[in-house]
Amino acid sequence: MGKRKGKGRCAKNNKNATTEPENLVQAPHTFVIRKGLPGGHLTELTKDFRKLMEPFTATSLKERRKNTIKDFVAVAGLLHVSHLVIFSRTELGLYLKISRLPRGPTLTFKIHNFSLARDVVSCLKRQNVVEAAFKHSPLIVLNSFSGESMHMKLMTSMFQNMFPTLNLTNVDLNDVRRCVLLNYNPTTKFIDFRHYVIKVIPVGISKGVKKVVQGKVPNLNHCSDIADFLTKSGVLSESEAEDDPNHQVTLPQKIVSRGNVESGKSSIKLTEVGPRLTLQLIKIEDGLLDGEVLYHDLIEKTDEEKLFIQKKREAKKKLKEKRKKIQDKNKEKKELVREELKKKSLQGMKNVKFDESKNVSVEADDDAEYYRQEVGEEPDKTLFTSSRATRPTINRKRKPDKTHQGKIGTPQGKVFRKSNQKRVKN
Repeated sequence: MGKRKGKGRCAKNNKNATTEPENLVQAPHTFVIRKGLPGGHLTELTKDFRKLMEPFTATSLKERRKNTIKDFVAVAGLLHVSHLVIFSRTELGLYLKISRLPRGPTLTFKIHNFSLARDVVSCLKRQNVVEAAFKHSPLIVLNSFSGESMHMKLMTSMFQNMFPTLNLTNVDLNDVRRCVLLNYNPTTKFIDFRHYVIKVIPVGISKGVKKVVQGKVPNLNHCSDIADFLTKSGVLSESEAEDDPNHQVTLPQKIVSRGNVESGKSSIKLTEVGPRLTLQLIKIEDGLLDGEVLYHDLIEKTDEEKLFIQKKREAKKKLKEKRKKIQDKNKEKKELVREELKKKSLQGMKNVKFDESKNVSVEADDDAEYYRQEVGEEPDKTLFTSSRATRPTINRKRKPDKTHQGKIGTPQGKVFRKSNQKRVKN
């Protein structure tokens, strides 16, 4: 291997290596994966949810059938991943699991209905999806999540911690471009999951002035002068929602979009971009996809059954620890045996000397000494002789003996030649 040219790229020695900002490291990151049976638009739904969770998610995550949950958990700490979102499909239907890494809890939702992002956008009158809006994380909005029960509090905290928090003192309104709305229905126990793009539109000006301010080219075919286009009555707004005072706000900051000025009134317009989900909470587990069931919407168990399950889980845990200890002991024994074999092989190599001139290996110790080391007893006097004790061990690759090849110059060759001649004459 050749030597490296120039400076190396080691992070420890590179002084110019930049570290990530603290706000990015502390922000919640997610892994969105799929499991279970293929089909059912599971792949498209996973990609749409990854798009929704941008930029703090692995958009181009490549998963294989061999990958297990342990593989993603092992990498999560290095990449600051805090949540694991799993879309799974079984014979009964689609499910969504949200887990807090690395030790849980895990929330399991059943997906009753869903719509992909492409289906939602195709239903829009004006299909204008701004890609720059996905450079910043969305704003989370929860509605009717005010229950005092344990599962409601866990569900609320899980959804809130999936998205980064906003600091109202130094927030930049230009970064708030999307929002995720979660609406809980207490009667049906269904959760409506929606995803919108936020658009800020100036109000209080006519439609013609608004088009000119926003940089659009006006259509002056039916106007003799531009003043007619600007002072045209009856078209003060594009929709009645913009004129509603409940939808109007006073901007405390300057926004990049045209027509919106600081301390001016503007209207907020939401455009749904999908995906759209209808969820129902089924189960809450204490651990990561395993552990004590804290809440179950379909099955209720008595205290005796819960105690029996807990004892069974503890016994299973103890058995697992016992097997692990036995496995560690077996590994240590195997390592000791390997070390002993290595030492024996090294000692055997030291006791053997190689003579390069004669191409033979001569043993330094005699056979009697070898017998004492292996058997542990003194050999009989007649078993080994002094001549046999120092017998050399000749190498297997022996050179052929050229003295008995039957050449013509040798007496054996002459005899062989004469016998052949007599056979030919006869």
